[in-house]
Amino acid sequence: MPEHARPPSVEEPRLATRRPAAPRRRRLPRHVLAALPLALAGLLALLVSGNALRPFERITTIDGKMASKSDFFKDPQVRRLLLKHGIRVEIHRLGSRGIATQSLAGMDVAFPSGQPAARLIMQRQQRTVKSARPFVTPLVLGTFREYAQTLAAAGVARPQQVTGGEDTLYYDLDMRKFLRLIEERKTWNGIGYEKRSERSNSGRVLVRTSSVCESNAAGTYLSILAFVKNGNQPPGSEPRPKGDAAGSGDPVLDVAAEVKPLINLQGMAADEQADSYFSDEGESIAPVSLIYEHQFLAHQVAHRERHQRQDTRRVLLYPSPQALTEPQLISLGADGDRLTDLMETDEELRQRAIELGFRVRFSGENGTSEQLNAYLRDHHVQVPVPNPDQTKADAPDLDALERIINHVGSCPPAGKGGVS
Repeated sequence: MPEHARPPSVEEPRLATRRPAAPRRRRLPRHVLAALPLALAGLLALLVSGNALRPFERITTIDGKMASKSDFFKDPQVRRLLLKHGIRVEIHRLGSRGIATQSLAGMDVAFPSGQPAARLIMQRQQRTVKSARPFVTPLVLGTFREYAQTLAAAGVARPQQVTGGEDTLYYDLDMRKFLRLIEERKTWNGIGYEKRSERSNSGRVLVRTSSVCESNAAGTYLSILAFVKNGNQPPGSEPRPKGDAAGSGDPVLDVAAEVKPLINLQGMAADEQADSYFSDEGESIAPVSLIYEHQFLAHQVAHRERHQRQDTRRVLLYPSPQALTEPQLISLGADGDRLTDLMETDEELRQRAIELGFRVRFSGENGTSEQLNAYLRDHHVQVPVPNPDQTKADAPDLDALERIINHVGSCPPAGKGGVS
């Protein structure tokens, strides 16, 4: 066949193949990228502080019956500090005297707010126990400025001197003169309150206390009253001064009979007085309330931080003679030993106690105030001045105090306690 007659050759079609596309990288969402630096910083902080593995460590729960100083162990920063040592404290709140008289079965520690209850607890133990007295705090009367000024004008209280021209937050109270106002049934208006306030108060001059049957604060206040009424000596330690009425023939019960009207008139309550005093309605609840110094100082520091000023409406009355309360943490077992050791040796816990208004013990002293004073100055809170009259109201011995408390409070049998 001629070449020109051949059909044209057709080239086979070529299939075009595409090179597989490289897999696309998945991009992290922007919010994840933004959070990464914070997460890394948090991890580094945990590593540096030694807390990175904390969730995997064993945490020991320590059960304790505690009175008003349980507030220390409720503090969030204290809880964090204890967790660093693998300890969590479970609080069973009860009054100091209730702790001393009720069963402590199942408890690792007891933490009464003062020495009388602590001594009762120690006497009940069948073994040598560890204990710690990490800080002290004076018993005080919380009131409001116009009431304190009224007492000062009546010659019953004296304002502490301050520099800089600001109003004082602190007054020294003569307990003998103050008790005379109560005994003579004086009213606030009767001693000049209306002259210093836009309001009126025809109510009696009284102090609102917690129950003497339950509370260390009320028991300590009772000791002050008994000390004053017994000629500045603890009942039962010396013969009654000449000229005093004989009464029952029992010097201890004679003093108890004199003191009972002063306490019963004051409306004993089972609740914590500081909660009422620092509430918005505190002045309406009671013009004068029994509290501890550390509660007032912690309130002033917190008020300064929130409002950039002191709470000048509330002021303190320091009774003279004075009473210093010594809370005691008592171990009831091996786990309790760990906690008492920490309370005595851990510098961070001691510093936090100062920040909460306590006078922390140093070098075996009864109480060191300079560290607390320095902290108050740094936070622009007025520092209280020691009263020149340093008379201390010595408490009666345990037996005498128990008899006075039972007589004044008509207390129920041991085994039923409340809070404070």
